[in-house]
Amino acid sequence: MKKLVAVTACPTGIAHTYMAEEALLKAARELGYEIRVETHGASGVEHALTPADIEAADAVIIAADTAVDLTPFRGKPVLQASVSSAIQDAAGLIQSALAQPAPASEYLERVSELKARQKAQTPAVYRHLMNGVSHMLPLVVAGGIFIALSFAVDIQTKSPLSVAFMNIGGGSAFQLFVPILAAYIAQSIADRPGFAPGLVGGWIGTQGAMYGNPHASAGYLGGILAGFLAGYITKFLNQAIRLPKTLAGIKPILILPVLSVGIVGLLMIFVLGRPIAALMEWMTNGLAHMGTTGSAGLGLLLGAMMAFDMGGPVNKVAYFFAVGLLASHSVEGEIIMAAVMGAGMVPPLGLALATLINPGKFLPEERDAGKAAAVLGLCFITEGAIPFAANDPFRVIPSIMVGSAITGMLTMLFRVTSPAPHGGIFVFPLIGHWPLYALAIAIGAVVTAGLVMLLKKSVSLEESAVA
Repeated sequence: MKKLVAVTACPTGIAHTYMAEEALLKAARELGYEIRVETHGASGVEHALTPADIEAADAVIIAADTAVDLTPFRGKPVLQASVSSAIQDAAGLIQSALAQPAPASEYLERVSELKARQKAQTPAVYRHLMNGVSHMLPLVVAGGIFIALSFAVDIQTKSPLSVAFMNIGGGSAFQLFVPILAAYIAQSIADRPGFAPGLVGGWIGTQGAMYGNPHASAGYLGGILAGFLAGYITKFLNQAIRLPKTLAGIKPILILPVLSVGIVGLLMIFVLGRPIAALMEWMTNGLAHMGTTGSAGLGLLLGAMMAFDMGGPVNKVAYFFAVGLLASHSVEGEIIMAAVMGAGMVPPLGLALATLINPGKFLPEERDAGKAAAVLGLCFITEGAIPFAANDPFRVIPSIMVGSAITGMLTMLFRVTSPAPHGGIFVFPLIGHWPLYALAIAIGAVVTAGLVMLLKKSVSLEESAVA
């Protein structure tokens, strides 16, 4: 028997989502197929698909008028359609989905597969945090670049273009990233009902005047706390409040938003805002007065963390620490951001260099992967090193950690600054002391390549032939 999985979603999540679900279930029964349907309604996700459901499916149907994450369905034939088409011709959608070929796999597909496996093994708290980080990151990147462009145009003269760039970056993008961080953390926990209280809680965290500290704010720490608080409070309320079916529609539209926004807002204003703002101020001042030895040590630590799991939880802790400090508009924040980005570029660049210098140490597919890894490294995509580490973790991971740690230390000592949290080589024009930055990255890549070539054994003819 053919098996399918489906996701239905509409903008309001009240009627069409469930009409499409019913139509797909009915059509599958009539055709003699088995189908499981996940609905994204106003109250959140219902009948969530499990990895086992997806693995067993012959095809996937996404009947949605809103964005649906396709990552869980990687490697499966996926048919995307509007929710109304599922209501009108569910049988046709099912037949079309089963007729689709499976997508082809490539080197980057291997990277994505390993990342997805790594993500599935991480704790729920980390996944919620990363959902917020991934949605706020475009604001931080754009904001940092526009602030840098403002200074490049000449902020001292306050030309209209310079002021406009500063308003776009510092006055808009940077003002929004903490509320967005909190909103998407909360949404990850409580689904759609968590978004509003998370957004409000995050915004209050950035407004020190609301809780009696006009010269400081709770910053990204306040955003994280507001997001988790909003998410778990909303989730509890959603489960605790039971209404008759005739009144169920008002719960996600009226009852949950009013209660959750009110509770989170009051807690941030009267209980949590002031102490978190004081903690942020203490941490920023401590970094500003850190000596040379402390800077070098911090660079070593952050660099090693960036390479340890190449996009995993440890890597993201180091990266998020730097991004949060970047929002403080301090030189120290930009220096730490540069150290973290440079260290993250080193693993794929070092491994690409090793495959070029001594190809005999690598399998044929690893030599081919080295070319892609070089491009990924230049773009600051540390995950380009994952396939190498997966094949030989005990030699590759220590090598890349040492190289990245050295780059992190040198970047801190050179006092290189980066106003942009991402972009790799493409944001070099915005980097302060970029020649020294390039030197620090090159040294780290050479050290990584040297250690990998020293530790790895040569590939035998038999292994090469099998590969």
